[in-house]
Amino acid sequence: MNRPRLPDFVIIGAMKAATSTLHMQLAAQPGIFMATPKEPNFFGNPDRWALGLGWYQGLFAAARTDDLCGEASTHYTKLPTLPDALPRLRDTIPDARLIYMMRHPIERLVSHYSHGWLERSIDGPIETAIEHHPELIDYGRYAMQIAPWITAFGRDAILPVFAERLAIASQQELERACRHIGYAGEARWDESIARQNVSGERLRDSPWRDRLVDHPLVGAIRRRLVPRSVRNRIKRHWQMREQPALSDALHRHLTGIFDHDLADLGRLLGTPLDCARFRDVVRERPLSWA
Repeated sequence: MNRPRLPDFVIIGAMKAATSTLHMQLAAQPGIFMATPKEPNFFGNPDRWALGLGWYQGLFAAARTDDLCGEASTHYTKLPTLPDALPRLRDTIPDARLIYMMRHPIERLVSHYSHGWLERSIDGPIETAIEHHPELIDYGRYAMQIAPWITAFGRDAILPVFAERLAIASQQELERACRHIGYAGEARWDESIARQNVSGERLRDSPWRDRLVDHPLVGAIRRRLVPRSVRNRIKRHWQMREQPALSDALHRHLTGIFDHDLADLGRLLGTPLDCARFRDVVRERPLSWA
């Protein structure tokens, strides 16, 4: 029987920044074991923390002795909502290798809003949602989120990865992540793994609809009698068919907020950063802490 394990590395966020994609690619490498579920959120979620360390270690019980173990939980960089994640993880796994993923903060915010709309945790137009859900902005203030982790773990323990560069230099970024976590094998990007968590392809949560659709008798009747074209039209009613559009005024407002944080992030990375230059800068080359 394997001794209780803890992860060797953790992807700590950010939400809606391709963490699921990197999780799946790492899980596809021989000798790397990723926890299921993908987001245990053990250190951040009070209910999961209450399950105890034994529950968390059980997520890695099936790993082989020589496997590198990891998990990915975006709850770990959700200040100020979940302030306990960092001290809990630091005290439990002080030598963990960490990966922090980022994405253009305004695009991340729009994706976060879409995710919340589909889950019904956020309602109404995006302008109203930003007023009532400060986390839409806070979770994309990357310097604010990562600075305490740098203080707690040191810069060498944390690898910054950008979704935009992962998309265009997938193999190189996967190799970079594998070197960071101490993987001795030859990393290979798996093109057959689809992008994860694509909001436009999901249906908005609806318990009554799901109970109806999942009923075996109803499902058989639907497939037999309702043409696929009709079913697709009905399905589109539950999808977010268009990306939420930001007004010029709201875009300027968000740019001002994020530019201030990106200036701080740029100082941490040793390169000027703002919303206008973000994509070009992060795609050009891998960035490390200054």
